[in-house]
Amino acid sequence: MKDFIFEVGTKILFGEDQLKHLPKEIKKYGNSVLFCYGGGSIKKLGLYDDVVKLLEENGIAYSELSGIEPNPRVESAIDGIRIARENKVDLVLAVGGGSVIDCAKLIAAGYYVDENPWDIVVGKVKVEKALPLGTILTLAATGSEMDTDSVITNLETKQKLGWGSKHVLPKFSIMNPVYTYSVNKHHTAAGVADIMSHTMENYFSLNDGCYLVDRLAEGILKTCIKYGPVALESPEDFDARANIMWANSWAINGLLKTGKDTSWSVHAIEHELSAFYDITHGTGLAILTPNWLRHVLNEHTANKIAIFGKNVFGIEPSGDKFADANKAIDALREFFDKMGIPKGLRDLGIGEEHLEEMAELTIKHKGGPIDGFITIDVEDVLEIYKMSL
Repeated sequence: MKDFIFEVGTKILFGEDQLKHLPKEIKKYGNSVLFCYGGGSIKKLGLYDDVVKLLEENGIAYSELSGIEPNPRVESAIDGIRIARENKVDLVLAVGGGSVIDCAKLIAAGYYVDENPWDIVVGKVKVEKALPLGTILTLAATGSEMDTDSVITNLETKQKLGWGSKHVLPKFSIMNPVYTYSVNKHHTAAGVADIMSHTMENYFSLNDGCYLVDRLAEGILKTCIKYGPVALESPEDFDARANIMWANSWAINGLLKTGKDTSWSVHAIEHELSAFYDITHGTGLAILTPNWLRHVLNEHTANKIAIFGKNVFGIEPSGDKFADANKAIDALREFFDKMGIPKGLRDLGIGEEHLEEMAELTIKHKGGPIDGFITIDVEDVLEIYKMSL
């Protein structure tokens, strides 16, 4: 196990009766907020009205940035920075799913820099400080409510890139599972797949002695497998939504990579798909992951994949680690099938026309071959895309 420093400073207010604490949390940082949200689902929920009422009753001024996209665009962040500066806000309040929060993180960081915020994303500008950020989560998927990371899309350059800074870790996050009741089946399934992918990107490593965090990862995966189908069939099952929401936070807040040296492979491959085709991130991950596992299966990785099958899916060992590993991969694909996620990229209207370009960009944007579970290069990525068609 490698040395590590683990710290998560986000205050979590979890449950059905936590929104009432919003004004108190905001006032720790000031009396003016930029209220960020997406396409209007929070208005259908009644959450928009509830938030506005609390702000107005407590003398908290607010300006709004609405219409943040599912794969948030850098242009939305630019608009948000402009609005925040015009109104001299003290805090950015993101109400929605991970896309809204990711955009809000770039707004919070970009507030204090003169350059285009895209320069933050590509690493040309270092974040030295940021506006405080608070969140109200309405979709369990990305874990952005409790981590330092953000993913932003630039359609002009066909790039979808991740960046991060300790300065944009949310100060507080209000997490009410009831707010996820209205999430449709497609986004519920994609969200569960996203949580599982975050977990597996950390889990699939070799010879690091991280027994404890691997067992924690398996627990998160089993939680998703148990409650994902329940949430699809009974959208207002509180325990299902609550367990998925809490798994969401712990899959990517840094806990599962403690003591490990991880280099996420599938996310890098999927980011190019989203940049080119604007697909739902979790759906892309679910299509790619079983094929990635099949591609990286070899003498060195087979045992870990077989352990995954035994501890997560209950596959009894046969004595043949390759057979057991293949059963594990099949079980993962069957679970995603059960969740109603498409089997292949062609089901999303994606053909072969950009596969080579996307494979090259995957490795370019990672700065070279990806040293993950195994090292993969352009040819590997291209093969995984082809397997995923």
